[in-house]
Amino acid sequence: MSRGSESLQAAGLIDHYTLLIHPPPLGSGACLFEDPAPLTEFDLTGIVTTGKGAIIAHYTRRC
Repeated sequence: MSRGSESLQAAGLIDHYTLLIHPPPLGSGACLFEDPAPLTEFDLTGIVTTGKGAIIAHYTRRC
């Protein structure tokens, strides 16, 4: 995640995430959130699995 989006998350300005999750080799990949951020609760509001095994997950912030 970029520093700009980390700042938005820390300020509580993110209402929705859409994540595209590929099945990577075990142990690879980058951290989505590197610095601690305030606890924000999100609900999984939609999920789609593609024919290639990727997952598209939609999360919406709880009010």
